[in-house]
Amino acid sequence: MPVNKTNYFYLGTILLSFLFINDLNAQIGGDGVYRFLNMPSSARAAAMGGNFLAVKDGDITQALFNPSLISPSMDNNLALSFVDYFTDINYGHATYAKTFDNIGTYTATMQYLNYGEFTYADNTGQTFGTFTANDLALSLGWGRQLDSLFSIGANFKMIYSGLEDYQSYGLAVDVAGSYHNPAKQLTVSLVARNIGTQLKPYVSGNYERLPFEINIGLSQKLKHLPFRYSILLTNLQKWDLTYNDPNDPDQQIDPITGEVKEKDGFSEFGDKALRHVVVGGEFVPSKFFSIRFGYNYQRRKELGVYNKMGTVGFSWGLAVKVSKFQIEYSRATYHLNGSPNYITIRTNLSDFRKNN
Repeated sequence: MPVNKTNYFYLGTILLSFLFINDLNAQIGGDGVYRFLNMPSSARAAAMGGNFLAVKDGDITQALFNPSLISPSMDNNLALSFVDYFTDINYGHATYAKTFDNIGTYTATMQYLNYGEFTYADNTGQTFGTFTANDLALSLGWGRQLDSLFSIGANFKMIYSGLEDYQSYGLAVDVAGSYHNPAKQLTVSLVARNIGTQLKPYVSGNYERLPFEINIGLSQKLKHLPFRYSILLTNLQKWDLTYNDPNDPDQQIDPITGEVKEKDGFSEFGDKALRHVVVGGEFVPSKFFSIRFGYNYQRRKELGVYNKMGTVGFSWGLAVKVSKFQIEYSRATYHLNGSPNYITIRTNLSDFRKNN
């Protein structure tokens, strides 16, 4: 559709949002609250190494992390995801989309994280029953095509967290813009996530930051091969994602001088730059089957054991279409002790009515 004044207004709003959020002092890692908001929402994203993608092909599971990809092709689509995380921890997502003429396409996503059951105990070891901990969020998303190449979108999120007797509520928004060139099969997205605040902190008066992040994603399907590559640039709001690890062999303390043996300038720059990069690939020989893989450098550096790295940071997955269902599975290696299992099932509910 041609770009009109209304579309320029939408685009301007998105750009202004990016300008204002540059002033925020974002936190990563263990700092901040509601970290579950940044956990991968689908088996596809997890298989390709990250938590979001820039692939415009009607996959409704991408709406939660990149609302600018929300499109009419998602109308009446439903997706369910479940992740068998670690020990008794599990989480999941349910997403539905509906398109309204002249307004755009909307999505609704419910996500939860269940930490399992814990035992009350004092410092002497006496127990007093059990308690649970859970996180929940309801996200309402909207997407609109500005013209043949550009689209925008936003998510509004209502957040609840209950950790034993401590409860917290919060609000957040995501804003995103995408460029999609069908002729070149190229998609580029810019996303700012979790711009918001706690309405009620766990402890009165102790307000904590949300897990804000700015990401850029790019994907392109090759012209003569059934293969799509993906490059993600994550956490662009903060350059240095490293931390002082006393076990890092490149930063040991000299026993004579007591000084820390630091990396040379080039190695240090390369290490910091690569912590922002996630690469992935998707081999799609047919519309009924695909194989995916990914590599996350930051995850490998933070969670790997120096003398035995194994496959930490690598991930893989596959997808098959059976009748009216797209079934996806993936595994991502976080450390040597185990790998979470991701399962996603997608379908278009309209397909069931066509046979009636």
